[in-house]
Order: sequence, then structure tokens, then C-alpha cells
Amino acid sequence: MGLFDKLAGWLGLKKKEVHVLCIGLDNSGKTTIINKLKPSNAQTQDIVPTIGFSIEKFKTSSLSFTVFDMSGQGRYRNLWEHYYKEGQAIIFVIDSSDKLRMVVAKEELDTLLNHPDIKHRRLPILFFANKMDLRDAISSVKVSQLLSLENIKDKPWHICASDALKGEGLQEGVDWLQDQIQAMKT
Repeated sequence: MGLFDKLAGWLGLKKKEVHVLCIGLDNSGKTTIINKLKPSNAQTQDIVPTIGFSIEKFKTSSLSFTVFDMSGQGRYRNLWEHYYKEGQAIIFVIDSSDKLRMVVAKEELDTLLNHPDIKHRRLPILFFANKMDLRDAISSVKVSQLLSLENIKDKPWHICASDALKGEGLQEGVDWLQDQIQAMKT
């Protein structure tokens, strides 16, 4: 298998491996999003809250993603920073129906952006304004305003409205992330 991998790499057939951190508050839909991005035969039927973190993999046409699904529960959020150095991109998931905790999501985002391992790196950040199917959901534009995303000037970012249960908006986000990562490689 090692020879095949080397040969595939020389021929440009091997997919580039990318480490992505998937973060956001608890119950925002991180695990459901990652699960939907995996091939249907690898998807889990029962999603349970993540404790600590889990590692998942999925592939696109040109990249192989290793995603660190980080628990968003308050007591685990301090673990996020231990994975910042390894990350080549970030997926930040927001529950767009949880207006009360939008301030907490903004605080966590600000902490992330000001962390020394993130601050001076040009990592692409994909935001999923998730749970758009719920009645109280606010638009991705409103989420963007509440999180002050327009103030992020030194990193490429994109926000997608999503419904992880149906898979809506996920492909658009992953396509954008793939394009950003490939642009960084050239």
C-alpha cells in the first residue's frame, strides 16, 4: 500500500489531507453537519452530544478532510485551543434559532480570532448559520451582523445558511472551503 500511495502522490492522484476544526456552542449542529458530509453508508443514525472531541473523515473531489469535531459544552471549550496549531481551516457552527446565546457565540469567536495560534494565520473560516428550518431562525445576514463578521479583515470567511438534518447549504460551504484551501496551496 505504501508504494501505491507514493505512486499516486507522484502522479497527483492522491488527495491532499486537510485538518479542519469544527467548533461552535453545544447543540449548534456540528456533529450532524459532519455526519451529513460523510458518504451515506458511513453516516451515523443516532447523533449524541460530543464529549471532548471526535475525529471524522470525509472526502471531496480533490481533498481528504480530517475534521476535529470539538464539543461546544462550556466545560470543554478550553480544549479547542490545543488544536489550533494543527488546523488548516475552521468550520464555526451557529444555531441561528438560539438568539439568547448569540452573544456567547460571538465571545467564543472573538477569543478564537485573538488566540496567538490563530491571530496571525490566514486560515479560512466557514460559518454555518445552522437550523434554518426552525421557525425562530434568523437569517445568515443577521447572524453575520450579530457576530460582527464584517470586522474579520485578515482571513477569508464565508457564511452559509444551513439545515444539517436535510443537508441543505452544506455542499455550498464545503465547496467554498475547498476552493480557499486549494488557493492557499498555490
